[in-house]
Amino acid sequence: MLWDLFLIAAGLGLLVIAGDLLVKGAVNLSLQLGIPALIVGLTVVAFGTSAPEMMVSVAAVLNGTPAIALGNVIGSNTANILLVLGIPAIISVIHTHEQDLRESYLIMLGASLLFILLCFMGPVGWPHALVLLGALALILTRQIREALAHRAERAEDAVDTAAEEIEGADLHLDWRRIAAYILLGLIGLPLGAGFLVEGASSVARAFGISEAVIGLTLVAVGTSLPELATSITAAIRGRADVALGNVIGSNIFNLLCIIGVAGLFGRMPVPASMLHLDLWVMLGAALLIAPFIFYRWSFRRLIGIGFTGIYVAYVIILMTADKV
Repeated sequence: MLWDLFLIAAGLGLLVIAGDLLVKGAVNLSLQLGIPALIVGLTVVAFGTSAPEMMVSVAAVLNGTPAIALGNVIGSNTANILLVLGIPAIISVIHTHEQDLRESYLIMLGASLLFILLCFMGPVGWPHALVLLGALALILTRQIREALAHRAERAEDAVDTAAEEIEGADLHLDWRRIAAYILLGLIGLPLGAGFLVEGASSVARAFGISEAVIGLTLVAVGTSLPELATSITAAIRGRADVALGNVIGSNIFNLLCIIGVAGLFGRMPVPASMLHLDLWVMLGAALLIAPFIFYRWSFRRLIGIGFTGIYVAYVIILMTADKV
């Protein structure tokens, strides 16, 4: 058991460190090649920050534990809303009046409904994966066109500032360090994913808990820790408002990109428990934030406590009701 816990901890650590290195390397490589900063932010950063979750899901499919792959995404999307928004709201008010996220939110809802539909048409395999990746391609194409249009209207100094503000950007980074970051990231991500999946599977068997529940809880929260840590840090600094946009973007990528890529590596049967409960909890959590998006309500402490409490209750229900 101690070895399994070590594997989980080592896997999570490797995923966080390797994911950060890959983002830094890929971002700076893209900027050095002259790719516009706005495009880098929409594509390279988005893919890079989702790389840990993607590698975990792919590793789970290849390891013969596809329930962990599905649980990772469903659980991460639920945790992103209830925890990554809930805990920072307890620390500091999350204001929404400065951001217009209505379109992004509707895209997230559409992606959630599409994913649920495909799960009921499962097992999720390569045809479903192509549908999800196709939807992602359409969204990215539209966002890139809009970004290019806005960039054409901006002054050159505004573009330079945008490049400097991208996560992981360092305009003075040399090519050798860029190559080292990318190489270490590409090596560390599959290693960390393998450790995490192996350790989580063993813990599930030891405690008589299904792999689906382990994916929905331990693995999902583990892979969401970077987003949670970032949101808590932002809340302490009085910038909790950045969390909402990050959560919506992360959830879209989780559904369309991570399951889309994982589905190319093998079939993922959807457990009945996910069809009856977990998918609807994920959708319900997404619907909970609708008033905050459309009416610009702020996330205050009581809301944060409520969101966190709902998540804790959900985990307790899973742990007590879903024994193997």
